[in-house]
Amino acid sequence: MKYTQLGRTGLKVSRLVLGTMNFGPQTDEADSHAIMDAALDAGINYFDTANVYGWGENKGRTEEIIGNWFAKGGERRDKVVLATKVYGNMAADGDAWPNHDKLSAVNIRRAVDASLKRLQTDYIDVYQFHHVDRRTPFEEIWQAIDVLVQQGKILYVGSSNFPGYKIAQANEIAARRGGTIGLVSEQCLYNLAERRAEMEVIPAAQEYGLGVIPWSPLHGGLLGGVIKKEVEGGRRASGRAADSLANTAIRAQIQSYEDLLDKHGIEPGEAALAWLLTRPGVTGPIVGPRTAEQLDSALRAVELELSEDLLTGLDEIFPGPGPSPEAFAW
Repeated sequence: MKYTQLGRTGLKVSRLVLGTMNFGPQTDEADSHAIMDAALDAGINYFDTANVYGWGENKGRTEEIIGNWFAKGGERRDKVVLATKVYGNMAADGDAWPNHDKLSAVNIRRAVDASLKRLQTDYIDVYQFHHVDRRTPFEEIWQAIDVLVQQGKILYVGSSNFPGYKIAQANEIAARRGGTIGLVSEQCLYNLAERRAEMEVIPAAQEYGLGVIPWSPLHGGLLGGVIKKEVEGGRRASGRAADSLANTAIRAQIQSYEDLLDKHGIEPGEAALAWLLTRPGVTGPIVGPRTAEQLDSALRAVELELSEDLLTGLDEIFPGPGPSPEAFAW
């Protein structure tokens, strides 16, 4: 495994991030624990989750699965850089109360304590804002965070799904307050098929020293060899990938992508991950394996070297938006 600093911090993290969203809804606890053991054995030390994972009536279940894994001992907690998130309403569906979601000081305090209990730990390494809260001022947010840092409950703070201007606003207010390190990472939708983050989000993250953690690196399976699987195994695409392939232009684009990688003898999913590892500002993509085999495939991407010829070909198939403001101005 290869490691890098998380943004401008001294924290060393693996170039792959283990996403746990499938733990509980799609992968049972025993298999989830086996995947986490395998990830740790492979050198992945950055684990990402969120308080709402488990979804519906099972919100919090994923954190519980991770907490039970930590409780097995073997220095599991000590070896892991643990990241979780706050924003979503944790009340039972249809039973939501005011102040049980978003980024008010009262909800941040409540959510941290609840996550710590489920995770069976006394601190969170990277506490992430899962979404922008347009109604809570950053002065209030940072005041709440300062208290939690002083209490030793969290060490760093990151954002997720923030536009570039909110990254700037959050860190400028943190700087004015003094004593607050501000955001150190941004978790955003970014992959070959969805490159809009290159216009504003990634430049803002680089300017303010945030590590970029792309989520959905295979774009819902679209970049994982979906047409090849359809032809060879009769396995039809579902969800976002199926919706995308219904568009003939997108299907032709994905076919060109798979043909290019077949020419180079590289698996599509591994190439999509390896491409992200070549991108400026990217710390490491989140991989969310449902099985041990999917984890093995992701691990191979770390060692994959993409030639300049292949990178050029990928840019031709999936052209980025270009820099801001040139992408939308003269």
